[in-house]
Amino acid sequence: MSKPLILFAPGAGAPSTSPWMTAWKRRLETIGKVVTLDYPYMLEGRRSPDKQPKLIEAHRAALERAHKGHRGRVVLAGKSMGGRIGCHVSLESKVDGLVCLGYPLKGAGARASIRDEVLVALRTPVLFVQGTRDPLCPLDLLATVRPRMSAKNELHVVEGGNHSLEATATALKAAGETQDDVDLRIQEAVRRFIGAL
Repeated sequence: MSKPLILFAPGAGAPSTSPWMTAWKRRLETIGKVVTLDYPYMLEGRRSPDKQPKLIEAHRAALERAHKGHRGRVVLAGKSMGGRIGCHVSLESKVDGLVCLGYPLKGAGARASIRDEVLVALRTPVLFVQGTRDPLCPLDLLATVRPRMSAKNELHVVEGGNHSLEATATALKAAGETQDDVDLRIQEAVRRFIGAL
């Protein structure tokens, strides 16, 4: 069986060449063929993300380019905004799975709206990887959304993890672990999820 294709999209604030993305690309390459993308605003040196339709269009175009000649499974993986846009793309493009690393379920601030419509509309299996300290995706809020989803969905929790899945020194010390141990567990959760698709 051919290796799965993993199209890996960055979050809003950094390009695909950032240290975080580069490190996770290397980890994902142990699972499949990884292709990264950057959205137009990042390529043009602008700080503010494009409007959602333009992000979706760019993501879909990157998927079409990456998919040429590939016969195996296709997975859309993304950090934060990249995961959310991947979810939108999966509504119209055939993919086998979604991996959301720090899904941004709500915007910043107490009055921020909840971004759950796309999750409820999903038909593609999805793995959420979420830190317990992620202000953009409180786990109790995600727990109210998951039962309303018809897509098969799994959750891997990073104890003490922030929006970038980095655990606090206190949490690491309490568990007798390093961040590498935490990242390896995430990597294995992703491997199992993709392997079961």
